[in-house]
Amino acid sequence: MLRAHREQQAADRVAARQLWVEGDWVFTEVTGTPVNPVTDYHRWKALLKRAGVRQARLHDARHTAATVLLVLGVPERTAMGIMGWSTTAMAARYQHITDPIRATVASQVGGLLWEQETGLRNAN
Repeated sequence: MLRAHREQQAADRVAARQLWVEGDWVFTEVTGTPVNPVTDYHRWKALLKRAGVRQARLHDARHTAATVLLVLGVPERTAMGIMGWSTTAMAARYQHITDPIRATVASQVGGLLWEQETGLRNAN
């Protein structure tokens, strides 16, 4: 997706000609300038409405993405690389333990404990 975005941005650069503003931004307006935060906000709200999902801040999507990586069992170092974090403290801030994760861990611990207990009974 990023390659396709880069190709589109190259086409925008050609079309904008002398109006293009060179910068180090991944996402820009069609003239290369940074995305206006107000415009970005309204585009985000419109996207949520079209998708039929609850309204949320754009920043909330970052928490959701981080938590999805946790639910999928993505190793912390990998999640850090994907999310652009340099410290594990960021994982603690953005990744949220969900009820299904709690249930899975409880089941694993219970299985380990009960399996050991059953094994001890059978050994006697």
